[in-house]
Amino acid sequence: MMAELPLDQVRTLLAVVDEGTFDAAAAALHVTPSAVSQRVKALEQRTGRVLLMRTKPVRPTESGEIVVRFARRLARLERDARAELGMSDSGEPTRLSIAVNADSLATWFLPALTRVPRELRLCFELRREDEDHTATLLREGAVMAAVTSSPDPVAGCSVRSLGRMRYLAAAGPDFAGRWLDAGTDTALHDLLADAPVVVFDRNDDFQDDFAARLLGGRGASPLRHSVPTSEGFVDAVAAGLGWGMVPEAQAAPLLRAGRLVGLAPDRTVDVPLYWQQWKLDFPALAVVAEAVASAAADALRPAPRS
Repeated sequence: MMAELPLDQVRTLLAVVDEGTFDAAAAALHVTPSAVSQRVKALEQRTGRVLLMRTKPVRPTESGEIVVRFARRLARLERDARAELGMSDSGEPTRLSIAVNADSLATWFLPALTRVPRELRLCFELRREDEDHTATLLREGAVMAAVTSSPDPVAGCSVRSLGRMRYLAAAGPDFAGRWLDAGTDTALHDLLADAPVVVFDRNDDFQDDFAARLLGGRGASPLRHSVPTSEGFVDAVAAGLGWGMVPEAQAAPLLRAGRLVGLAPDRTVDVPLYWQQWKLDFPALAVVAEAVASAAADALRPAPRS
């Protein structure tokens, strides 16, 4: 006979993950920390798996992520059932958690959300994360949907192509004249090896990948500036702090205004984007998905035909 997953234990595990500590979860659940610890241990014994890494903050293990996803979907279904039974608070809005990369957030994604009918009374909780890592938030059950660069669906999720976001290497005109003088005999790939570069953060290897293709394996210069916002990144490049890979949508008006110059117009880079969401009969999420897909079709380059 299959062992059941007691709902109080499942909800307690979710509270610990969301609150970050056993003490905080106890306060949120109005029980003692000892009760929280006992419930989690009982659930781990029942599943035969370690479900939490006792770090600060607490993080779910791979097995714990499965239970957390189950808990979030269970909570969603419970809210829907309560609403249909007339048991929810009058006018209570529906909350949707979505992970999205910074460049999409700064360009086309927010206009997509304005296409969602207001009468649905949705509250969006957006989590900014690199497109290579948004799927991790889905896997952990922290969000219900995500804009991601992965075409491989997370377990329990569906996936659809949104299109391609194009990037081009650019720099301010003064910077280009000083560091990347097109009038010299030195090839661009040699100049990039020493020129200052702007990156999003320490995990951003986009510029290094581009430089490596030009330099035959060598990344960008170690002289780099970290600017962790999409708008700030573009401003830093235009101001002459360094060169960088700028989204086409943000670069186009600056190129026309002469505030940016393209460094390698024939070396653009396209990043495919996908929409992943829970496989859940949730009409509001379906409406949001259609709004996002429609806005992406208008703003992004189409995905290549397979």
